[in-house]
Amino acid sequence: MSSDVQRILEAADFAAKKHKNQRRKDPEGTPYINHPLALLHDTVEDTDTTLAEIEESFGEKVRSIVTEVTDDKSLSKEERKQQQIKHAPHCSREAKLVKLADKLYNLRDLKRCTPAGWTEKRVEEYFIWASQVVAGLRGTNQALEMSLDALFKERSILTG
Repeated sequence: MSSDVQRILEAADFAAKKHKNQRRKDPEGTPYINHPLALLHDTVEDTDTTLAEIEESFGEKVRSIVTEVTDDKSLSKEERKQQQIKHAPHCSREAKLVKLADKLYNLRDLKRCTPAGWTEKRVEEYFIWASQVVAGLRGTNQALEMSLDALFKERSILTG
């Protein structure tokens, strides 16, 4: 097995263990681990995992990418959302790819089913906010961006 495949499997195992008791907010309570396409992107933010632990297990480069995509939980939700919009254009290519994959998964999930406790207005606001984040990530990956644009177009959200 190639070392890249081995590292991916190690990351998947690590993330699965860290997120084992978490569920998505959909009515079915889908296991959270189904979400992290970019395996470690929410692990520091949503579990007791530290960046040092990420670096110890996966190296400095992965820690650096995870750092870029991890929200500062000391800020309010609104401030964190604004920071994502502001910082998106300045992220590394790798972090931009993670952010694009994350937004695509979240939006597809929202299209599939509304999370428990969410109104249609909140879903619409999430789509609009996500389109603002994605605007700062443009030029990173055409396939991901085209998939996102199709979702935005379905909801008549202009991007650009």
